[in-house]
Amino acid sequence: MAKARGGKARAKAGRPWIKWLIFGPLIIVLLIQLYFFLMICWWTMFNPSSTSMMRTQMSALQETNPKAKLRHQWVPYERISNNLKRAVIASEDANFNEHDGVDWAALQKAYEKNTRRHKVVGGGSTITQQLAKNLFLSGSRSYVRKAQEMVIAFMLETVMSKQRILEIYLNVVEFGRGVFGAEAAARYYFKTSAAGLGTAQAAKLAVMLPNPRYYDRHRDTRYLGRRTNTILIRMNSADLP
Repeated sequence: MAKARGGKARAKAGRPWIKWLIFGPLIIVLLIQLYFFLMICWWTMFNPSSTSMMRTQMSALQETNPKAKLRHQWVPYERISNNLKRAVIASEDANFNEHDGVDWAALQKAYEKNTRRHKVVGGGSTITQQLAKNLFLSGSRSYVRKAQEMVIAFMLETVMSKQRILEIYLNVVEFGRGVFGAEAAARYYFKTSAAGLGTAQAAKLAVMLPNPRYYDRHRDTRYLGRRTNTILIRMNSADLP
């Protein structure tokens, strides 16, 4: 009996890889979350020089043109037109000032839509979630990525003010092929600065956000015109942080 117990003990001692197989992936996931959190803390004081989305786009552009560069110029919050701030909130996240990073009602609607179509066609993402995706994640659509997006969104809302979240978002979001941020978009589409955007210009940029590369090539579609008019009406009721 003693020999049998000793054999079992030696067998357990000889298989430490089982513990690593169980706990290793968990430790890796926790370390990744720690990395995300530390980067977010850093960005409360310092501006991100690039994002995951920017790096992905740069790689794609350089496949056809090795000398390709992104259009991007950081500008502080006060040098971005209030028209654009209101237009983006009205178009992308009407409850931006109220939620904690996730709009649960919008998520429920997106889930029901995805269920009907048997694939992920809409995410119900808030501005904070979109920033989380732009900063760290890929453009792929899956429930795993959506879960990670939500975790990062809660981190952002915990550490940053709403104004800082909106400032970073407007400086890093994609507005067209290789065009990132409000300043680059204003100059690329309207030959003006982010501070000088008018109401119609701001509304049009906001409407382009869900599919900026498509609207970069198709700037005068009927949908774009109709949606721009709708956002122009909603802008006055959009509260700024």
